[in-house]
Amino acid sequence: MIRASVCMATYRGAPFVREQILSILEQLHDDDELVIVDDASPDDTVAVIEQIDDPRIRLHPEPVNRGYVKTFENAVRRARGTYIFLSDQDDVWTPGRLDLMVRHLGTSLVVAGNYSVLGEHGRMPARRPLRPGYDRQIGWNTFAILVGYRPYFGCAMGFRRELVPDLVPFPEIFIESHDLWLAILGNATRSISHLDEVVVERRLHENNVTPLKWRPLGTILTARLMLARGMLIARRRVRRRPPGSIA
Repeated sequence: MIRASVCMATYRGAPFVREQILSILEQLHDDDELVIVDDASPDDTVAVIEQIDDPRIRLHPEPVNRGYVKTFENAVRRARGTYIFLSDQDDVWTPGRLDLMVRHLGTSLVVAGNYSVLGEHGRMPARRPLRPGYDRQIGWNTFAILVGYRPYFGCAMGFRRELVPDLVPFPEIFIESHDLWLAILGNATRSISHLDEVVVERRLHENNVTPLKWRPLGTILTARLMLARGMLIARRRVRRRPPGSIA
């Protein structure tokens, strides 16, 4: 039985992916796995990964580029672990992160931690970080997601296998922000744990999927509509759960 699955989506990740993989492997137990789905990278990403000789790595190169949202969904579908985590290709995990989050998943379906900026001595972003008190603020969390005020990032989140039937398939409307879909669903289940701790160091650069600059107003409004529709979908999926199935 696989204990923990780390799901990574890669694309053009050759410069940084090795450092990220090694930071993850240092924390994996023998009964854990790192599931990597490469989204038809045209560079040496796959070759770099193949040079890392570790039986816990399961690499799945895809022949056609489908985008990062579908690639993460593919990785989640392939995960076999009791506890599942998402990982970007260019960050670095903080020491002890995996075991910390596994402990919290013993009592919650979803766990979310904070991040710092890699290379800036642990500097946290300007937005207010997550904190344990948010566990009891489900309504406010949901509203804060809608207005962009809760820093939920997939690279700092994990969930239990029981959530997978609700999580996938990702709603077709989510052409971006799959991590906010996970956050929406976690809050909809009322079983989400927020950590004070920084669990990942994010590498911010121009090739990040997460935008570094303000986006046009039309793009922002479209994204907010996507999130609002996602909240309705999450509510429907949670309602179809058997009674007593949420811890």
